[in-house]
Amino acid sequence: MTMTTVPDKPKLSRLFRFQWEETQGNYVLLYPEGMVRLNQSAAEILKRCDGEHDVGQLVRELEQSFSTSGLEDDVKSFLSTATERGWLV
Repeated sequence: MTMTTVPDKPKLSRLFRFQWEETQGNYVLLYPEGMVRLNQSAAEILKRCDGEHDVGQLVRELEQSFSTSGLEDDVKSFLSTATERGWLV
């Protein structure tokens, strides 16, 4: 499986809006054609995709926030998928 190249400092595409959706009870990505319901892990990663943080910073913040380690491969895999789907630039 080939991973899509992730931007150095990933940022949410202007085509999507990330927000808490009360009726869904979780975070979602809204776009003109619909909505993507996000699980907690995806939401926590996307919260940090502001174009300011590089991938290493994202990983460190997540590991610190959740008192864990070894998240780098999972985070990079998600970021690759999100980039492939056009969520990130």
